[in-house]
Amino acid sequence: MFDSEFERNLFALRQEKLKAIEELGQSAYPNHYAASHTIPAVRAEWGNTTAEELNDTPENPRPHIQVSIAGRIMAIRAQGKAGFATLQQGGERLQIYVRQDAVGEQGYALYKLLDMGDHIGVTGYLFRTRTGELTIHVETLTFLAKAMLALPEKFHGLSDVELRYRQRYVDLFANLDAREVFVKRAKILKAVRKFFDERDYLEVETPMMQPIAGGAAARPFTTHHNALDVDLFLRIAPELYLKRLVVGGLDRVYEINRNFRNEGVSTQHNPEFTMLEFYQAYANYYDMMQITQDLIAFVAQEVNGTTVIEFNGHTIDLAKWQRLTMSQAIVQYWPEEAGDPPSPDDFESLGRFITPVFRAAQTLRNRFQAHQLAEVVGSMERALSNSSGDVHQTRRYFQSALGRNIYAVFELLVEPNLFQPTIIYDYPTEVSPLSKAKPDDPAHVERFEFFIGGFEVGNAFSELNDPVEQERRFRAQLDQRAAGDDEAHQMDEDYVRALAYGLPPTGGEGIGIDRLAMLLTGSRSIRDVILFPLMRPEGSGIRDQGSE
Repeated sequence: MFDSEFERNLFALRQEKLKAIEELGQSAYPNHYAASHTIPAVRAEWGNTTAEELNDTPENPRPHIQVSIAGRIMAIRAQGKAGFATLQQGGERLQIYVRQDAVGEQGYALYKLLDMGDHIGVTGYLFRTRTGELTIHVETLTFLAKAMLALPEKFHGLSDVELRYRQRYVDLFANLDAREVFVKRAKILKAVRKFFDERDYLEVETPMMQPIAGGAAARPFTTHHNALDVDLFLRIAPELYLKRLVVGGLDRVYEINRNFRNEGVSTQHNPEFTMLEFYQAYANYYDMMQITQDLIAFVAQEVNGTTVIEFNGHTIDLAKWQRLTMSQAIVQYWPEEAGDPPSPDDFESLGRFITPVFRAAQTLRNRFQAHQLAEVVGSMERALSNSSGDVHQTRRYFQSALGRNIYAVFELLVEPNLFQPTIIYDYPTEVSPLSKAKPDDPAHVERFEFFIGGFEVGNAFSELNDPVEQERRFRAQLDQRAAGDDEAHQMDEDYVRALAYGLPPTGGEGIGIDRLAMLLTGSRSIRDVILFPLMRPEGSGIRDQGSE
């Protein structure tokens, strides 16, 4: 419990104060206090009331406005037989004035035993001080809880970001800006539900423990159910269960769900995170694009009262969107110093696409992407050297390598530049095992992701509903797993069976709630919008990535 000998001694001192408070007839840990108002309610009702309307004088007697409130002491001082303190509740603060002749000797003795961080209840009447501060003139004072540890000064300066994450319970009352982030997060969820409920979507819940980790490309956490003696996975996505519901006739469903992915941490990643997923029968990815644009603008307006946000030094209007295919985006955001961007023909051939990427890897040596681009080039070179005697098999192999490497180049060169709301669509089939192929272009699927602030926020498909094709893609993913890709999708035979009963044309999408909260609160790290982010054990000597 104690970080230092000072804390141990302070705890002992406050135990003595607690005994003295009990000797005054107060309960050390009472279980109730009947307040007439919250502090926010007092400020809302009388925050603009003038001193003339509040303050009673002999020349102008008037009835007092009596209130009873409770809160945490955030500042306290006493001089002689009177003192001021500041109470905090519900993210707002209110001053109180305590005089011995008003609260009595026992009441004032209690006041002198109080510390910053203690919880008290007071009754009294409202007035304004000579400086105009709305204040309660206390008539009775009730002890509610003792802060046995001092409020650390380092929290007031917020200099240790990692400590804020570890001790969020202190961060929330010591830093009202942090509190406001989580109030806004709750408003985001409320707005999301309002948006979908008004459009006749049904909110549902699907299993968090699953026999097959499906619906995404990610490494899962594993667990074991003792009674059934079966290994299970914490879900990496609810997708396959939600689409089972569409098969079952629930045409519009959504779930705000917790997902778990056994991956590293960063300013954009936490192993436990919140997603919104929604599915609509008889819709495709173009319908999802419009829903996405409407949803993000609606939530921003509901939460912030505007669609314009400031994020990471950029002014972003969430009501203004651009749409680009992945190849168009690579051309548009190709670095000038890398020479000419790929031509349309370069995207059709592995042998041609390697040329501009190799040139970029050579000319961007001083940029962070250079090493990763060199790895992409190496991947393509290995693929080109592994041709077999079977012409059709070689063509499929080259096409698969081409799709994966186009996607890799997009992630390196384009994604970090997508600050304004951007929809990127028509993804390579090889990186999209659950989405429907374009009717006139089997090398690409009807999929899009949308990006804001330099990172991906959501991912959507025209859902693949051909059970034979789905089984074939699952088997291709199994081949990738056998080759060492432990994030490739597993086979889900029951899901294929569900598709065999008939999934109608369906559009589906997943949106990262944590990343959306980052954008709408101006937070630079995902840990700033997660109440209790996963941290390394204390004492490891290693600071967590993404703490700053």
